[in-house]
Amino acid sequence: MNLLIGFLNFQAVSTEARAMYNAGLAGLTYWSPNVNIFRDPRWGRGQETPGEDPLVVSRYGTHYVRGLQSTGGKNPNRLKVAACCKHYTAYDLDNWNGFDRFHFDAKVTQQDLEDTYNPPFKSCVMDGHVASVMCSYNKVNGVPTCADPKLLNGIIRGQWKLNGYIASDCDSADVLYNTQHWTTTPERAVADVLEAGLDVNCGTFLGDHAEAAVKVGKLKEAFIDRALINSFTVRMRLGVFDGNPATQPFGNLGPRDVCSEQHQQLALEAAREGIVLLKNNNRALPLFRTRTRTLAVIGPNADVTNVMIGNYAGIPCRYTTPRQGLAKYAVTIYKPGCQNVACQRNPMLIQDSSQAASQADATVIIVGADQSVEREALDRGSLLLPGQQEQMVLEITAASRGPVILVVMSGGPMDISFARDNKKISSILWVGYPGQAGGDALADVIFGHHNPGGRLPVTWYPQDFVARVPMTNMNMRPDPATGYPGRTYRFYTGTAVYPFGYGLSYTTFSHSLVHAPELVSLPLHENQLLSCHGTNNSCNSVNVENTKCEGLLLDVHLDVQNTGSTDGGHAVLLFSSPPAVHGAPQKNMVGFRKVHVGAGATERVHFSIDVCKDLSVVDEMGAKKLPLGSHLLHVGDVQHSLNLQIE
Repeated sequence: MNLLIGFLNFQAVSTEARAMYNAGLAGLTYWSPNVNIFRDPRWGRGQETPGEDPLVVSRYGTHYVRGLQSTGGKNPNRLKVAACCKHYTAYDLDNWNGFDRFHFDAKVTQQDLEDTYNPPFKSCVMDGHVASVMCSYNKVNGVPTCADPKLLNGIIRGQWKLNGYIASDCDSADVLYNTQHWTTTPERAVADVLEAGLDVNCGTFLGDHAEAAVKVGKLKEAFIDRALINSFTVRMRLGVFDGNPATQPFGNLGPRDVCSEQHQQLALEAAREGIVLLKNNNRALPLFRTRTRTLAVIGPNADVTNVMIGNYAGIPCRYTTPRQGLAKYAVTIYKPGCQNVACQRNPMLIQDSSQAASQADATVIIVGADQSVEREALDRGSLLLPGQQEQMVLEITAASRGPVILVVMSGGPMDISFARDNKKISSILWVGYPGQAGGDALADVIFGHHNPGGRLPVTWYPQDFVARVPMTNMNMRPDPATGYPGRTYRFYTGTAVYPFGYGLSYTTFSHSLVHAPELVSLPLHENQLLSCHGTNNSCNSVNVENTKCEGLLLDVHLDVQNTGSTDGGHAVLLFSSPPAVHGAPQKNMVGFRKVHVGAGATERVHFSIDVCKDLSVVDEMGAKKLPLGSHLLHVGDVQHSLNLQIE
């Protein structure tokens, strides 16, 4: 992920939000970002998240929050707008196979909570200084999250020191009482959530029942006072009570600051950066305008508008559909192939599309999903392309005269192994839901105006994953005894259609290690050996809390060389494979950088590794440990062994 482009986009959002506020058309509180881990490929809201890796999600969340909230001034307590990191915690099932988010009880180990589900929220609070956190609908280990004092008061406020308010997902307090039957009276429900640490209820439940809860002695007024202080303090930080908005900071923002050319250019750059090249046989892409005079543009997502913005999106400034974008480069012959993404077989549409493919110099088939397939309150049941899309693609491909480029537009991963293995399908691109400028971005990539450098933020699992793994199993780690394969690249032991972090380019890159230490000695506090963990009198790990972590950093320097003939952006992904103790991940991402490297040029990349943070693992009880022994650092095909020992 290009964090700079992301940060600039989030700043643009906050500027437009302030402009809309000044016009009386919007507020200043934005319940975003969604920093839940994309744990299961079927999740309908996975499209809202930045992926499955805790580090990527954490840094995305931090940059998102800073981009929205930062005023650029000297007072860090002032807010441009107020962000909210949601949905805390272990929330990634909406409606699957008879289970829904209002009733689901997520059984989560302390280990998985600490090393997978909670880190993005921790980063939001401690690194991003987010103004609010939203608790989720579901239960975690039997307790509704919005009524769990350990999760709210204990962790968010006690450990992470939230400076802001805790909000409920909409009507969560009502759901807790009327749907989950957590309490026998509404007054007790109000008392439970407020005493647990909730400050703001999205809905009317607290307003309807809080006074009665106080009168019958279920709730002390002090909890209402605390909730009001936390929520009104954020409003003060936003400047809501500072007088006429026009005379305050950002009071000069107005209509000219909404949909500015600069902001629309950021939308285009973000869409370009997010496109992932999955296949490119015989360097079929990029297409050349001199050789591609006519282009068949086919598929249910070939001429869409609102599909491109996914869910929870505002009103776009304008749309450029894939068909419109490609038409700027070649004469296009458009055929839908299917009436929509449900794609019921229609021989006439297939025949028309096949004829167009047989006449054109090249064919672009744009398939995938939309909000009828994946969205809030709707999880997928399959990882295959919906309806008869696969058959449509195969028939049109067989009839095509020139190269076939398959474009997948979806929020979640798809099993497209049929296309990956089909020699006549030259290239495959995944564009996600690319936003208002998606058509221009796609066309720029296909015709080489932009060299794709995106990487997959999630593992693309095969279809048999859905038969083997229920969405309700929250365990990240595999279980050989039951055949459970685990989840995400960190733990998954099965085969993948495409792995996490995969992505091709129109050029090639090589990596070489310039500098990295081979040995790191861990300075310990007194009596640390008493908490050393191992077997047969050996020491396999030490507690992070008993290690002198301050200043314990190491530097890794790499050279990235563009060995091809085309300039390109390259995502440098640094992983660490720790010793196999405490159910440690197969590998963890410990750093990532996006660099632009000219053809034939070399760029040096530096990573600063925080030993206690980046090389630690979480043990079975949820405590952080530093495994002793060899940690294997790797970038691409470069590997380096780093040994941790006690000083």
